This record gives sequence, C-alpha cells and structure tokens, in this order.
Amino acid sequence: MKYWLSLAFLLSTVAQAATVACHITYGGETRVISATPVASPYAVPTVQVGSYFLFRVVFEAGIAIKTYVYGDRDSGPVPLHQATFSLPVTHSSRHGFSGQHFVYEPVRDGELQYWCELRP
Repeated sequence: MKYWLSLAFLLSTVAQAATVACHITYGGETRVISATPVASPYAVPTVQVGSYFLFRVVFEAGIAIKTYVYGDRDSGPVPLHQATFSLPVTHSSRHGFSGQHFVYEPVRDGELQYWCELRP
C-alpha cells in the first residue's frame, strides 16, 4: 500500500512540474501554446487561431492531456477534433507524444497542424 501511495505522489509531483507545449501551424505561421496542470478542466479557455479555429489544451493533473479544435461559427463553437493522451505520456516521434495532427476547415479549405510535447 505504501508503495502505491509513494508512486502516486511521485507521478503527481512529476506531472505538476511539467508543462505541455503544443506547436500549432496555421497560414504559414507557427506558434506555441502552453498548458500547466489543472485540477478542473472546465476553466481552461480556448485560444483563437486565425479567423476560424479555436484551440484548447487541457492538462488534467495525474489523469490525461486533451486537445480540442473547434470551428468558430456565428452560431457558436463547433467541435472539429478531439484527442486524449493518457498519462504518463512518452515521446514516440519527432512530433512529441501526440504525433502530427491535421485539422481542416469544412467551409474555407484551411488547414491547422499541431503536435504537442511535454516540457520540464
């Protein structure tokens, strides 16, 4: 029992010491959006990318990292893409733990690319 509590504490400490950095490319421009661990995912805001996309990365402490891409429509945000990465994550490629993702605008023919890595 002590072993499991110690392991849980260690994983929690490691997760809280790290940040997630997502590299987003849209319209020929790349930017990095970072996220730190949160206890509740509900207060994590979206970030505007270009005139159409909204991007959100949620780092749930000790649980998972989730990414969301929405289309910013006049009627409100529309989900286009969602990915979940259970913790602990490992860097499996040159594109971090997530691999390279491509999300397309259903109306305007635009493309958003992203990949995420864990940073200490």
